[in-house]
Amino acid sequence: MPSALDDPLAVRSPVSLRLFNLYLTWLFYRRFDAVRVSQSGLPRLPPGRPVVVFTNHPSWWDPVLFLLLSDRLLPQTRGVGPMDATALARYGVLRRMGIFGIDPNTRRGAADFLRISLGTLQANPDAALWVTAEGQFTDPRCRPIRLRAGIAHLARRLPEAVFIPLALEYSFWNEARPEALARFGEPLEGGGGSVAEWTDKLEAALHRTMDVLATESATRDPALFHTLLGGLRGLGGIYDLIRRLQALAAGQRFDPSHEQDSK
Repeated sequence: MPSALDDPLAVRSPVSLRLFNLYLTWLFYRRFDAVRVSQSGLPRLPPGRPVVVFTNHPSWWDPVLFLLLSDRLLPQTRGVGPMDATALARYGVLRRMGIFGIDPNTRRGAADFLRISLGTLQANPDAALWVTAEGQFTDPRCRPIRLRAGIAHLARRLPEAVFIPLALEYSFWNEARPEALARFGEPLEGGGGSVAEWTDKLEAALHRTMDVLATESATRDPALFHTLLGGLRGLGGIYDLIRRLQALAAGQRFDPSHEQDSK
């Protein structure tokens, strides 16, 4: 009988998740201009099958963004994900969010990741595993992309699952705060093949998805994206107070964004 530590869904709390997502909504509102998902790369999930969302890893924000994306775009799934066991010991409440601990730098940690992930996904067709497959912080412009082997081991052993690449990027456009940008790629059917073949296939799929997101981001065109969450505009403080008074004196509506200044 698996312990609770081996079954992240057993300790995952919908109530805790709902409260935490309310906090995340406030946090992203304060720290970002917007959270945007590519219109051409919204997730398409086949019903009744477990999902593995594998991503690049540009920032500390990535796992936090996973929770927001899962809540807003994949509400039919129950998300889980790995985290460094030492860090998780300091933030044990994250277990209530579906997070399980591993040691990412040991063979034992790799074995734990594979065992827990396989057990969860095979037993729960509504499970979604979110994993930063690069395994370390990496600039989204770096090529070639290199993924840790664990995701390829999962792919060859899970014919019942679909694997979806997710590209992430945090870019400054025309506002004081950055954009949190995401794009989902085409789903891949799991099962068969070797670890080397799957590594090549997964890296190529994530590479394509990241390249398209980079191209879309460079346009700075919000119309290419679905705005999942709008953030706080302007700089605030005395600067925006002066701008507000200037707009009032001119009989104009005050817009705290700098989009008009860029045109």
